[in-house]
Amino acid sequence: MQPALDFADHRALVTGGTKGIGEAVARRLRDAGASVLTTARAPRPEGEPDDLFVAADLSTPEGCEAVAQAVRDRLGGVDIIVHVLGGSSAPAGGFAVLDDDEWRRALDTNLMPAVRLDRALLPGMLAQGEGVIVHITSIQSRLPLPEATIAYAAAKAGLANYSKALSKEVGPKGVRVVRVSPGWVETEAAVGLVTELASKAGVDYAAARQGLMDSLGGIPIGRPAKPQEVAELVAFRASPLAAAITGAEYVIDGGTTPTV
Repeated sequence: MQPALDFADHRALVTGGTKGIGEAVARRLRDAGASVLTTARAPRPEGEPDDLFVAADLSTPEGCEAVAQAVRDRLGGVDIIVHVLGGSSAPAGGFAVLDDDEWRRALDTNLMPAVRLDRALLPGMLAQGEGVIVHITSIQSRLPLPEATIAYAAAKAGLANYSKALSKEVGPKGVRVVRVSPGWVETEAAVGLVTELASKAGVDYAAARQGLMDSLGGIPIGRPAKPQEVAELVAFRASPLAAAITGAEYVIDGGTTPTV
């Protein structure tokens, strides 16, 4: 099916854009005509345009500055920023196992890259009088899982709060800021996790997958979201079709969140 949205002549930055949700978002924007610069810590994936990829550690100020400079040098500015980078590698065990390093790592992965890149690139958007920033948050900002992701959830909540405040500041100047909040998305990494859980429990993939859904309190539609579904939502929110939408959060979790 041909793309319904037209991003011809649009310049986009997608962080974490080589795997999972980020890769799906970058592909969706490219399919609709955008020039998309992606970034990740790992070396350039096969097939990724060399001039539109930057290997950088966005958990550091230096990595963010390198990407911001690449956006200026290679794209000449930016019209759409999609902050997908995020995640948690914290050990299980609740609050007691999360030392200062784990908390700092959560903030440096899930909050500060967006803060730093926005600060570097927003002046250009404001100068041109238009632009869209999409922050990928998480339903864990409102539905934290205490066993392993307290710090991750808190960082995503911080990102959501920052996003709302930013939207109120820059909305009157032509720049929209929106949040997309996924639940469990069945990325390649998620498939790997379920496969590992199945092996440890001595069950098949379907049983392990259902067990993980149950641990979230269930997913009413009976399955996780797909990366492509998140990408479609992001593309719509970034498009002129959503020109009156800013400061809002859009949840894509199959109904996982049990409250209004």
